Amino acid sequence: MLASVACLIALQTPEPKWISLFNGRSLGGWKAKIRGYKFGDNFANTFRVSNGAIQVNYDGYENKFNDRFGHLFFKNAYKNYIIRLEYRFFGDQVGGGPGWATRNSGIMLHCQDPKTMTLGQEFPVSAEVQFLGGFPTGERTTGNLCTPGTNVVRDGKLWTPHCWDSKSKTYRGDGWVRAEVEVHGHGEVIHRIEGEEVMRYTQVQLDPKDADAKQLIKDGKLEISRGYISLQSESHPIEFRNIQLRVLPN
Repeated sequence: MLASVACLIALQTPEPKWISLFNGRSLGGWKAKIRGYKFGDNFANTFRVSNGAIQVNYDGYENKFNDRFGHLFFKNAYKNYIIRLEYRFFGDQVGGGPGWATRNSGIMLHCQDPKTMTLGQEFPVSAEVQFLGGFPTGERTTGNLCTPGTNVVRDGKLWTPHCWDSKSKTYRGDGWVRAEVEVHGHGEVIHRIEGEEVMRYTQVQLDPKDADAKQLIKDGKLEISRGYISLQSESHPIEFRNIQLRVLPN
């Protein structure tokens, strides 16, 4: 009898709905933080809306990137959720962009509050889901992990290198790629590309050796269980669309 009641409750409990973080028409709910500029200053209209997508564009940079790494933050912080979106690279990298940033961008999860970033800070303390576009030849995975100011646990052991390549295939050209990330607070994080799992890890945490992260450590606590979401600007034009999030039960 109890099992029957439990099954009935499960059937009656609605599955959490997907919510759109971007309406396809404006940057409402999003604010830029670009290195060298105050939070909210969208220098040179770097982040803009174009044909229903959030576009990262450098036509106002006079072909000089000058390490102006940028991030577009959503207004709310989240703990347990799934985020999904599509991205595509296009055009040429702006002059002065570092070689490693060619066809390179991403979304940052568990970000520090952007109001706490310093004027000259390049990246928010966060876990970056790195997106890479393939070159004409050779392999280049996407949906990787990079860790500005953070560490994670990989296969039960603390992982301290800055980046970790996923097991995705290479995506060349300027076509749209579907990405999804499932986040369980300080627990498991799963990256998926085109519906296929390409990576998982746990326990995103502050790196006590990192200068930016040190400013965020309180009472010795390193655990990160929630944070903001941001889209990255790293010198190569990119677009993001169909940005949706589903909050998961605690």
